[in-house]
Amino acid sequence: MIQGLHLSPGQNTLAALLMMATALGLTVFWILFFTVGLAPNPAPECYLVYEKSFPLPDGFLALALFIAGFLRLKKRREGITLALANAGALIFLGILDFSFNIQNAVYSVSAFDLAANAFINAWCVGLGLFLIKTFGCFRSPGC
Repeated sequence: MIQGLHLSPGQNTLAALLMMATALGLTVFWILFFTVGLAPNPAPECYLVYEKSFPLPDGFLALALFIAGFLRLKKRREGITLALANAGALIFLGILDFSFNIQNAVYSVSAFDLAANAFINAWCVGLGLFLIKTFGCFRSPGC
């Protein structure tokens, strides 16, 4: 147990590593986006305008995920608060991208685009929900 938190060391470590891996994934995505090009072919007309608005918020999220993961590996409680903020950002990001992809037929461009975008959207929402489940009741006595 971690300082009044009913959380096994394994759960804490898993959450920390998933946050750090996601931070790395976001960083790699943007490096590839601007070097190799990850736009669907053919991309909807608004795709690049939409995507180019995300490096700054995604970079901020990646930094926050990395810091939260690092703090949790050190068993610092501040990492819990940051993990919960990250959870909300991840869920928002995943649902926003899902909505854009549905409205602009990005999922129907190719099987690869469907698989890649659906995975990214599901990962964001899934990790966000996992972080809420893992850290969401850290102040509750029965948690």
